[in-house]
Amino acid sequence: MTYLYFKAIHIIFVVSWMAGLFYSVRLFIYHTEANTLPEVERNILQKQYGIMESRLWNIITTPAMVLSVLAGLGMLYINPALLQEGWMQLKLGFVVALLLYHFICQRMIGQFKQGIFNWSSTQLRLWNEVATILLVAIVFAVILRTALDLAYGLIGLVALGGSIMVAVKVYKYFREQSR
Repeated sequence: MTYLYFKAIHIIFVVSWMAGLFYSVRLFIYHTEANTLPEVERNILQKQYGIMESRLWNIITTPAMVLSVLAGLGMLYINPALLQEGWMQLKLGFVVALLLYHFICQRMIGQFKQGIFNWSSTQLRLWNEVATILLVAIVFAVILRTALDLAYGLIGLVALGGSIMVAVKVYKYFREQSR
């Protein structure tokens, strides 16, 4: 029964973590695009986006990540045999990638505070989709488990990634046309 409590907590905080990641990068996009505005607007918006990013990151995203990881570790502690399963090893690999993504985003917040904007809004839109691809990979690994064919799974992820890249480029094209 304890395992199920950990599982419920894990799912709740994974949802919160992902929501925080998705919204944080969306704020990064707006924050970056504010650089093109006149100085008065730019200063107001950059200050506001900085506040929003910090609060979202420190109050929701990072605590949700920590609780997700702790609940996941709790499940593995209760049922260590899961570590022998191929699907769990695959999932944990994707989770490590998601943690890297998280800490790269955290570094971006620090850079924005210093006025450093190394990424264009288009690059950030593509970056935002990395979290989507990792989420899809993790969910498929967990749900399909032994039914997951690695080759088809990788082909599917590449196709998803390609589709997302095309969608971002099409969006950019139409957005530029409407200006």
